[in-house]
Amino acid sequence: MTDYTGISRLLSDRPTDAVSLDWLKKAHHAQLTLCSALEEIADSLPANINRQKCIYAAKSLIPLINGIHRYEEEALFPMLETTGSGNQELAEAIARLKFEHVEDECFAEELTDTLTRLGSGDGTVNAEAAGYMLRGFFESIRRHIAFEQQFMLRGPRLAS
Repeated sequence: MTDYTGISRLLSDRPTDAVSLDWLKKAHHAQLTLCSALEEIADSLPANINRQKCIYAAKSLIPLINGIHRYEEEALFPMLETTGSGNQELAEAIARLKFEHVEDECFAEELTDTLTRLGSGDGTVNAEAAGYMLRGFFESIRRHIAFEQQFMLRGPRLAS
C-alpha cells in the first residue's frame, strides 16, 4: 500500500456482511506500512524532510485509521462479544480497544495537521515536537495491532 488509491481501494473493499480475517490482515498491513512511513518522516527531521511523503501520510492517515476502526467496532467486536458472551476479560479488552480507537483518531487529526504543514514546507513546525508526535502515534498503533493479533484474533473465537 504505497499510494492513497491503494488505501481507498482497501477501504472500499471492506466487507459489510461478515467478518473477514483476510481483509483485517490487509488492513493491519496497510497500517503498519503507514507506520513505517511515519517513522521514516520522524527520522528525516529536521533537515531531510520528504514533503511528498508527508502529504501522502496526511492524506492517508484519517481515512485509514477511521475506516479500520469502524470495521472493528461494527463487525469484529460485535462478533467477538457474541461468541465470547459472558467472558469478562474479553469484554474488558474490547472496551480498552474502543477507548484506544478514540485516542488514536484524535491523535490522527492533530498529526494530519502537522504532516500537512511539514509537506507544505512550513518552517514554523517545531521538528522536535513533530518527531515526538510521530513516534508516539506509530508506536501506539503498532502496540494496538500487536495486541489485537496476539489476543483477539487467535484461538477458537475466529476461523480464518
